[in-house]
Amino acid sequence: MRLAFKFFLFSITFIFFFNCEKEDKKSENWVKLFNGKDLTDWTVKINGFELNNNYNNTFRVENGVMKVSYDNYENFTNEFGHIFYKKPFSNYKLRLQYRFIGKQVKGGASWAAKNSGIMLHSQSPESMLVNQGFPLSLEFQLLGGVNENEPRPSGNLCTPATHVLIDEKLITEHCVSADCKTYYGEEWITAEVLVNNDSITHFINGKNVISYSRPTIGGEFLESTSKETQAKDGQSLTSGYISLQSESHPIEFKNIDILEL
Repeated sequence: MRLAFKFFLFSITFIFFFNCEKEDKKSENWVKLFNGKDLTDWTVKINGFELNNNYNNTFRVENGVMKVSYDNYENFTNEFGHIFYKKPFSNYKLRLQYRFIGKQVKGGASWAAKNSGIMLHSQSPESMLVNQGFPLSLEFQLLGGVNENEPRPSGNLCTPATHVLIDEKLITEHCVSADCKTYYGEEWITAEVLVNNDSITHFINGKNVISYSRPTIGGEFLESTSKETQAKDGQSLTSGYISLQSESHPIEFKNIDILEL
């Protein structure tokens, strides 16, 4: 009897927690930012061109994925681009899948091979200058392996016109490597980010690869922005736009979802 009673209690406890977990998942209101059909709700800004000039059809949708493509380019001459979702966010979980494909376009810098990014807390596309390569933002850098046995982790942090704290230490260098393996192939990889007040964490395939906090405006690249943006030097960065990057290597994105917290 005593054994049967313990089993009964265990069963009730398991069912309770299992149902609670199911309810929590049901209550999460994930929203699709990309409809898989076209670029509705997204705005393109490419260096050297006015807003919404999708030069050479760099950003496009094919077979349900958002693509960065260079098949219409003869040569890449610093046409760094970003495609922005239509509204800013503050606290959220973001997840998407990406993969690098094919070869880098002629003219692309060696550092830009298999290099892209998810820009977080970004300035608006409307506030960017015509000749501005990168928005003020926190970059969730996406990298792929180029040379065998040469580590090139993904999920790194880069800081165009921003600073952060890592372990309460001010970080002023432009990029900080994540604790992540190198992906050499063309497999789909899941990137996730958790933005919780002033703390931000990057995940690659479910692994926490880097965390940082208290982002502020300042430092390298700020001088390349407008006078209005430069006037914000030293201010806390608590919200902003999400954008995806084009840096001369073809890349695909899909399943771009957000959960506001």
